[in-house]
Amino acid sequence: MLSVILPSYNEELMIRKASQTVSKILSDASIPFELIFVDDGSKDKTWKMIQEVSGEDKRVKGVHFSRNFGKESAIIAGLAEASGGCCAVIDCDLQHPPEKIVEMYRLWEQGYEVIEGQKSSRGTESITHSFAAKAFYGLISKATGFDMENASDFKLLDRKAVDVLINMHERNAFFRALSSWIGFETATVTFDVRDREAGESKWSTWSLVKYALNNISSFSTAPMQIVTILGIIMFLISVVFGVTSLVQKIKGIAQPGFTTVILILLFSSSIIMISLGIIGFYIARIYEEIKGRPKYIISRTCGDIKDKADDKEIIG
Repeated sequence: MLSVILPSYNEELMIRKASQTVSKILSDASIPFELIFVDDGSKDKTWKMIQEVSGEDKRVKGVHFSRNFGKESAIIAGLAEASGGCCAVIDCDLQHPPEKIVEMYRLWEQGYEVIEGQKSSRGTESITHSFAAKAFYGLISKATGFDMENASDFKLLDRKAVDVLINMHERNAFFRALSSWIGFETATVTFDVRDREAGESKWSTWSLVKYALNNISSFSTAPMQIVTILGIIMFLISVVFGVTSLVQKIKGIAQPGFTTVILILLFSSSIIMISLGIIGFYIARIYEEIKGRPKYIISRTCGDIKDKADDKEIIG
């Protein structure tokens, strides 16, 4: 059976549409399936719509978070609740073409264990957004050693890969990169990002910046190397100015140089503050991890998912 995980946040207008569309495509392809909607603490009627759809179709299940924990947590929660031999992750807004799930499933039947959905185009987005996304994925690709430039959360994973992911203890997991990092037999499927059919994008510029910073820091220590590089640059500048000062002193042509001293102090102070900021950011990430708080808290479920209100598995 195929389990399809649909992370949902304020998607009341898309729940029924997504359920009907994905169900029809998989039914027509004679693929046994279940749909798992994960409500990431939505503030609209998303959970109510999930309950309604679940009541109408027993193949639809729902998980509701106690608050917003983020898309990465919603994906992991959906994978943890899935019972299929393979699991597909797709956006609830259907910008990921659901018919591609059939192609992914056929590749899984051929023996592939991780089928990656790669973007052949990014759809309609601003030039600024496109440039920022390209810069982020270029950086994360160099940091991870994998080509992440056209990566997405649209994937199909074998049960072995799913079990590995849900048993990782990282609180700030970067699903898009981890699914490549774990290895296994991998295939790719290309797709064009579609325009959203209803509702509005939940990603603001600031949320994308935070998403990028969190994922880079959770998966790579590359920014820490910036501190070393800045230190080397500062050392080289100090050597140049030091040699220049000694030569001028020996020749007896030394100048007061008050402006130069001020500029050096400002520059070195900026380097120190930037370095402390980077180190402090990583210390904060370490602090978040060692507290051992759960990735998510489930407050309600619907469908065939067991009600875990009095069960320790309510947290993940």
